[in-house]
Amino acid sequence: MASISSLGIGSGLDLNGLLDQLKDAESAKLEPIAQQIQSENAQISAYGQLQSALSQFQSSAEALNKTSSFESLTTNVEGRAVGAVSSNEAQPGQYEVQVDRLATASSLVTERLETAVESIVSGEQSLDFTIADGNLTTITVPDGSSLEDMRDAINEQSDGRLNASIINDGEGYRLAVNATDTGADASIESTNFSNILAGDVQTSDIQVVQAGQDAEFNVNGIDIVSPTNQVEGAIQGVTLNLTEAGATSTVSVEQDNEAMREKVTAFVDDFNTLKDTITSLTAYDPETGQAGGLNADATTRAVERELRQTISSVVGADGFNVLSDIGISLQVDGKLAIDEDKLDSIVANQPDKIAGFFAGNSEEGGMAGQINASLESLVGSGGRLESAISSSERRVDSLEDRFITTESRIEQTVERYRTQFQAMDGMVAQMNQTSAYLTQQFATLGQQNQS
Repeated sequence: MASISSLGIGSGLDLNGLLDQLKDAESAKLEPIAQQIQSENAQISAYGQLQSALSQFQSSAEALNKTSSFESLTTNVEGRAVGAVSSNEAQPGQYEVQVDRLATASSLVTERLETAVESIVSGEQSLDFTIADGNLTTITVPDGSSLEDMRDAINEQSDGRLNASIINDGEGYRLAVNATDTGADASIESTNFSNILAGDVQTSDIQVVQAGQDAEFNVNGIDIVSPTNQVEGAIQGVTLNLTEAGATSTVSVEQDNEAMREKVTAFVDDFNTLKDTITSLTAYDPETGQAGGLNADATTRAVERELRQTISSVVGADGFNVLSDIGISLQVDGKLAIDEDKLDSIVANQPDKIAGFFAGNSEEGGMAGQINASLESLVGSGGRLESAISSSERRVDSLEDRFITTESRIEQTVERYRTQFQAMDGMVAQMNQTSAYLTQQFATLGQQNQS
């Protein structure tokens, strides 16, 4: 609150300075409240860091709680004949693929015309194309259409089965129509193009038809025919993309040990990151007196205790029961360490058992499921961490209300002091005036007596 600059003129006292000192003394009551708000906000921020690290570790655990995570396959191709992509339905194996012929799309080129923009039909006409697997829906050509209009009508009305364009071969214009699908069944065999032209329209040369053909290849000596160059089902769970006729490729489908190992390594790394986060948030430096945002926090201690118990728990799996069985051990500092050779050997030779250890036979049956369930009670909706954050937020709201109330009371107190000082200033000024008047009167009276 601003003070009045004329305060103290009447009394000659530094009442403005005194009022400022009183205000500073009263404002000191706000400092402990502000410190508590800062402390609570720092704790909420620290809880957020802990929650983020817990969620990341939970994601790693969830990735291992699925049997499909341990069924990843990798596909390698040697040779130029095909490309290949496998799904989880594929089975490990090796396949020799020889491509004899690629699938192609058919095309039809009409007779040559002298113009592409002038009218070539009289009255509304029906343009038909005969396809090997049946007639295509009739294309309606409006009265007065040009070759360009006919092209547009085909592209708009053929349901995406045909693609038309115009070719200038140097002597005239032709309508080129391509089938969008490859294979013999999608071949364009003929069209009534010349029959719907107006009588005075002259054409030259003849229609050129190129038939579509199916792809021909064989897998491990078995002949296969496909209308497309992208083939599904020839090898279970593998999609082949035929790329070069007259070439041979070897397709190998193998267990993707590296992908499995990366998931396990991510699980360990995220746990160790979580441990580092907890250590940082609960640290205390005796030299500086600085403490982490969650130093001596009961919720954080409970989180750490729950994690340690879950990581050390026993899983009733066939073959592996604890983390150390697969080469992952809990160290003195609370972090996890990997025995690289042991884990590599298990991933390569016992993928089913490591899958059973982490994923189990139910949602919470394996190590990953147990960890996920434990973490959900900590970071899930209504979990311990959410409750702690909500409690701190409520305290901040209460402290902020208290700060505002205290600040208002201080302003009222300072205003009362100012009013009192103004009254005192006025009273002293009046007394000084009376004193001066009396002094003057006494002096005059004294002079008169001397006279």
